[in-house]
Amino acid sequence: MNTAITIIYLLCVPLVVMRLAKRWTWIEKVSPMTVLYVVGLAVANLIPADNGVFNVDLATNTVFSNVAVPLAIPLMLMGCNLGGWQVGKAFKVFLSGLFSVLIVTLVGYFLFRSEYSDNEGFAQVCAVATGIYTGGIPNMGAIKQAVGMPDQTYLYITSYDLIVTGLYLVFIIFFGKIVFRKLLPATSSPNSNTDSETITHNEDENTKVKPFDKTHRKASFLAIGITLVIAAVSYGVSLLCSKDGSPNMTVLILLLTTLAIAASFLPSMRRQQHSFDLGLYCVYVFCLAIATACNVREMDIAGSLPILYYLGFIIIGSLILQILFAKLLKIDGDSVMVCSVALINSPPFVPLAAALLNNKDIVVLGITIGLLGYMLGNYLGIGIFHLLLAL
Repeated sequence: MNTAITIIYLLCVPLVVMRLAKRWTWIEKVSPMTVLYVVGLAVANLIPADNGVFNVDLATNTVFSNVAVPLAIPLMLMGCNLGGWQVGKAFKVFLSGLFSVLIVTLVGYFLFRSEYSDNEGFAQVCAVATGIYTGGIPNMGAIKQAVGMPDQTYLYITSYDLIVTGLYLVFIIFFGKIVFRKLLPATSSPNSNTDSETITHNEDENTKVKPFDKTHRKASFLAIGITLVIAAVSYGVSLLCSKDGSPNMTVLILLLTTLAIAASFLPSMRRQQHSFDLGLYCVYVFCLAIATACNVREMDIAGSLPILYYLGFIIIGSLILQILFAKLLKIDGDSVMVCSVALINSPPFVPLAAALLNNKDIVVLGITIGLLGYMLGNYLGIGIFHLLLAL
């Protein structure tokens, strides 16, 4: 019963919020995603677990959060205009974000190591943090093994990382669009035909695409069918490339991206708005699911607090430094925000950032940055560990 209720909750609440957004303009202004995040947090933290009426099945919730993004990425990419994408710009944005994280990670080590009893142990923390915030969770596990980090320290880092990245995601959802577009130049997306504060993936209310109306129903089902094939192939190959029975996330995202880009050039799919809107719905489901799983009462924050302070310093410091670099290099706000999300929260959160910005052409840039981080994360983390030991 809980499984069925959870499925209905995760599928229907985003649809209700999307429908209400058409009636109440304030929802569009704050973003439906923000509303869904608040709803999910309220369900997770305000409703008693033993109320006997509505209990979220966390296993089902996890399945939806894991499935939503692999479906969203192809759907959103197939709705993008890839002709104007700039490779040079991607590397400029990526390097500004990468050096921001590396510089702050090293500075933070020297600021906080006096609070930690073991210098080599804190060098391990620094190495793993480098892997997380230039790559992602797969890098984190690999570096942990490479530097010989104790399991207890690893558990502290995973718990604290959940806290700080969750808070950063809250900042992005509620304030990210305003802050980045206020501090940095307007987006230079090739499809931008409005100012940076009012950019939207639809021209106006009268031209909004309804994916399942009679006109677009056939194209919508075609987009879903192609997406399911892409997701199945990518997931299967990622399992074959894994040694522990779980999907290889680097391979999974790389294949999802590559196959979706190839599919976007199909005549039937080229720049179809309905595909992006379907992907946007998947992002809304993902947002609701991750918020519903965020029970602050179950988080362990009583361990080694210097690690928590250090991770928080990395996120805040790298964000400030990246904005300064972006000002010098004249990088637009949308690109910096999606780069920061790709590095700090990992590539699966890129569609969420693109949806918040209402800029579908930023998806390829964000995922590319995230994949580059995955590829370099292990090298950077292990390299910094040995550098710190030498120093």
